[in-house]
Amino acid sequence: MRNASIRRRYHDRRRRRLAAAVVAATAVLTVTAPGAFADSAASPAATAKVPTGDGAKGACKREPKTAKRLERALGRLGGGAETGGSVVRLQRRVDNAKKEGHAAIATYLDHRLAYRKGLVTTLQQRQKDLKDVASWCAATGPGKK
Repeated sequence: MRNASIRRRYHDRRRRRLAAAVVAATAVLTVTAPGAFADSAASPAATAKVPTGDGAKGACKREPKTAKRLERALGRLGGGAETGGSVVRLQRRVDNAKKEGHAAIATYLDHRLAYRKGLVTTLQQRQKDLKDVASWCAATGPGKK
C-alpha cells in the first residue's frame, strides 16, 4: 500500500512538471512565432543558391546509364505481343475490349495507347539528343580544355 502512494506522488509530480513545460513552451512560441514566420518567409529566396553552371559534368557522368535506360525502354515499347508494356500488346487489349463491347475500357486503353505511341517518338528524340551529348562530352566535355 505504501509503495502505491509513493508511485502516485511521483507520477503526479512528473505530470505537473510536464504541464509546466508545455505551458512555458507555448508561451515562448506565442511570443516568438510571428517574427520567426516573417523571417523564414523571406530567407529561402534570399539564401537560395544560384546555379553556377549548366550541369554538363553531371550530364556527361550520367550519359552511359541514361543511354541504357532509353534503349531498355524503347525495346520494351517496341516489343511483341508477349512483352509487357509494348505498344503491340496494348493495341491487342484495345482490340479485345472493342470486340467484347466494353466501350469504356476500350476508350481508356485507347487513350493509354495514344500516350504510349507518343512516348516512343519522345524517347527516340531523346536518344538522338543523347548521342549528341555523348559526342560533345567525348570531344570537349568537362575537364577537357
